[in-house]
Amino acid sequence: MKHLLPLLLAALLALAAVSPAMAEEEKVLNVLTWAEYFDYDTLLAPFEAETGIRVDYSYFDSNEEMLTKLQAVDGGTYDIVLASDYIIDIARKEGLLLELDRSKIPNWDNINPIFRGQFFDPEDKYTVPYVAGTPLIIYDPAYVDIEITGYESLWDESLRDSIVIMDDARNVIGITLKTMGQSFNVTDEEILRQAGEKLMQLKPNIRALDYNTPHMLMVSGEATVGYMFTPQVLWALTERPDLKVVYPEEGMGFGIDCVFVPVNAPHPDNAHAFIDFMLRPEIAKDIAEVQSYLNCNLAAEPLLSEEYRSNSEVLYIPEEVLGDTEFIQDVGDAQVIYSEIWTQFKQY
Repeated sequence: MKHLLPLLLAALLALAAVSPAMAEEEKVLNVLTWAEYFDYDTLLAPFEAETGIRVDYSYFDSNEEMLTKLQAVDGGTYDIVLASDYIIDIARKEGLLLELDRSKIPNWDNINPIFRGQFFDPEDKYTVPYVAGTPLIIYDPAYVDIEITGYESLWDESLRDSIVIMDDARNVIGITLKTMGQSFNVTDEEILRQAGEKLMQLKPNIRALDYNTPHMLMVSGEATVGYMFTPQVLWALTERPDLKVVYPEEGMGFGIDCVFVPVNAPHPDNAHAFIDFMLRPEIAKDIAEVQSYLNCNLAAEPLLSEEYRSNSEVLYIPEEVLGDTEFIQDVGDAQVIYSEIWTQFKQY
């Protein structure tokens, strides 16, 4: 027996020596967001080169798909998720978000205070703003016979088979509600059913539903009117400066896309390292310029290029219409009705 004691002690010492290494996270970061929303050249590649952490990229086509994926793995599998404010609010309420450790995010204070303390994370415990923006109407005045002033104009009979609109239930049903003098966030079933009926009347005017590349149809001339996100408007204007931008008179939706760490993320330390890297001024500057969205990093503001600033008409909402902007928010059980309306609209 006495001969076994040294062997046991040696074994215990060996375990003690290797356990810290065993506890170290694998050099992997699993991210989930829309395709190409994390730019490889300006964000992912520099992060990988500096840290040695390999980024594995998974993507979704809609916020709702993201939530379904996250629910299916009980807030695991993924280390970093980038999605929109209202869906993050739902995920937070379901306990799918990990509270961030700010001691691991030295660049936290670079976040512009304007984007902090929002409805989806009032105490700034779980999320970090990535970019922000508002969808706008854009049209070709050479081929559109009416002056488009807002969402209601999209229902005009002269626009038959000419509109490309984002494939996004909450935004499109939302603008329908705005034409009725309602909020983007209606929960009353009767009002929603009325909105569903009105939305069906828009169908003959729709040329295409396109979430990722609606600007391409405007550039090619296949569509003469579009309702799309900020960067898509800018990309269309780059190729077609003759196109006209409209701030809808009924009011606009405003959104913040944020990064968060799922509650059961397999590599939370890597996730915190990525967030801190993302918040560096020079990296945040590249994010805003590459994505063509509104910058959320105060320390990056002085670094933004003149070319980026020249797009202020689209990026920065004019003060006179700023008061008419509204966040899309969680509508609770009414989400089922929104989904039904959208399914019917797309199947018709």
